[in-house]
Amino acid sequence: MKRETYDLIIIGAGPAGLTAALYAARSRLKVLLVERLAPGGQIALSDFVENYPGYPDGINGMELVTRMKEQVDRLEVPLRQGEVRALEEDRAMKVIYVDGDWLESRTVVVASGASPKRLGVPGEDNLIGRGVSFCATCDAPFYRGQVVAVVGGGDTAVQEALYLTKFAKKVYLIHRRRKLRAARILQERLFHNERIEVVWSSAVEEVLGDDLVEGVRLKNLETGEKQELKLAGLFLFIGLRPNSSFLKGMVDLDAEGFVITGENLETSVPGIFAAGDVRRKLLRQVATAVGDGATAAYAAERYLERVFHCD
Repeated sequence: MKRETYDLIIIGAGPAGLTAALYAARSRLKVLLVERLAPGGQIALSDFVENYPGYPDGINGMELVTRMKEQVDRLEVPLRQGEVRALEEDRAMKVIYVDGDWLESRTVVVASGASPKRLGVPGEDNLIGRGVSFCATCDAPFYRGQVVAVVGGGDTAVQEALYLTKFAKKVYLIHRRRKLRAARILQERLFHNERIEVVWSSAVEEVLGDDLVEGVRLKNLETGEKQELKLAGLFLFIGLRPNSSFLKGMVDLDAEGFVITGENLETSVPGIFAAGDVRRKLLRQVATAVGDGATAAYAAERYLERVFHCD
């Protein structure tokens, strides 16, 4: 049975993948989007995005990606629901295994994003979905009038801690260091919010509770002192791990699994490009993901012209 061949298959329908699809479709490439979950990526879980140009009053993350998806839909880009299990080369073609089917393409943009890191401590795995959460926007209403904690010190952790104060009566922010990494404007808001208490230089050693989260056991990394906090919910924002397991042995990855790319976002395999959170980069934001998607799609188009003489 002959495989249907595409000019470009884009793996992932977050901001990077949607932008790549927009640019590819406008260039009249035969393009397919593949997404294992719902379009949107991590930003769809964000309550408020205030640093994306063009929205001076900010915008809800889901609303932003919905608008991106509508723009792509107008160009009639097909979306295939499924998880990519493998990516291989067959001479000049790229072959992608998606839930039992093999798809063939001349070029690929990997925009598969990243997933939240876990603490790796006792009690965490058993209580995911029962008090341990990676999405304040999704779960905050369950903790109205209760005490919760956020683990992390970057932009996302601080933003989500601030959001949680709309529902919880108290929010602990647990951070391993004595200095936050979040943007100054976010730190200012956090320090002026009376419902937030920062627990400095501390790490979670155990998540407590049998059927539901009841608290955490902390260790002070400076003094070694241990303490317990009683909590109803624990929200983790300690970084990301790339969704790149299907690429192992195919393209070069760094020690953490992020895809290594060149200036034009091409990977170690010609014709395969990477964009967004899955690739090694300095800053992971919607703005940089969109830029990556545009660059990767344009680079793929130039590759098609050069190798397959497509115009």
